[in-house]
Amino acid sequence: MNGTYVDLLSRLRRGEVDFVLIGGFACIVQGASQSTIDVDVCCDFTPRNLLRLQKAISDLHPVHRMTPRRLPLELTEENATAFKNLYLDTDLGQLDCIGYVQGLGDYRAIEPLCEIIELEGMRIRVLNRDALITSKKAMNRDKDQQTIRELEGIKNIERRGS
Repeated sequence: MNGTYVDLLSRLRRGEVDFVLIGGFACIVQGASQSTIDVDVCCDFTPRNLLRLQKAISDLHPVHRMTPRRLPLELTEENATAFKNLYLDTDLGQLDCIGYVQGLGDYRAIEPLCEIIELEGMRIRVLNRDALITSKKAMNRDKDQQTIRELEGIKNIERRGS
């Protein structure tokens, strides 16, 4: 596993951030062979949780990746309610915090669609394969087609093995 990604997730866990691993790294954890350049998580976008997120990664110099001036992450109780997604660059790499997963819903909707996986000694919540497939299909991007086939193949192999 990519140590940088594990380090980012470990910081979120230690910071008691409510999140579920989604996206490319979740697909890798679920057995797909794709590559990814970031960690995608679906977060509870309450001010309390976002402030925990900020505290957990503050020493990594997080900046808003999608802003022209790459502004530093400076959340307050008041401005945290304005965010729906956070696309961050940190000293450990890119961290995308998503408030709504296409085809599935927000954090509360996807919580029941995850499973707990042990990853390098840490227990994290990861979208299950069915939810990942649903999400990838809803995004309908060319780059997701191979991942969908792989995840469906893994499901079929496991079903035959049961």
